[in-house]
Amino acid sequence: MGQDTLKVGIVGSRKYENRKKIKDFIFKLKKDKGSDTVIVSGGALHGADKYAKKYALELGLQYEEYPPAHSSHNLYCPLHERNYGKPFSVKNFFARNKQIAIHSEYVVAFIPRGIESKGSVSTINYAKKFGKKTLVID
Repeated sequence: MGQDTLKVGIVGSRKYENRKKIKDFIFKLKKDKGSDTVIVSGGALHGADKYAKKYALELGLQYEEYPPAHSSHNLYCPLHERNYGKPFSVKNFFARNKQIAIHSEYVVAFIPRGIESKGSVSTINYAKKFGKKTLVID
């Protein structure tokens, strides 16, 4: 990764299904910031995380994934595999959210109106605590 590489965390509700909005956002990000942009996400199998991964890879961007510690390590996880395969704990989700915030310069949350997304809000709050820029899109 170059010195000018931009890392953008994309998180959101598991119920977020506006794939076009996420695809358009990532496409514009690539167009405006370049193909060195890295998309950082939590690796959930549904909703915003799913589409962040899908479109980052389809559009040829680098992708990093920070799943909770009770998940399996995969080729997109930049952390060592010893960080994964732990016993399930709700705390793992919040630790994952913190990792996404730490490893992103910007954090964007896709949350539909009327949906509570505690994980996304947690990630946004960590990002703000670390002085990162944030954006919520419905």
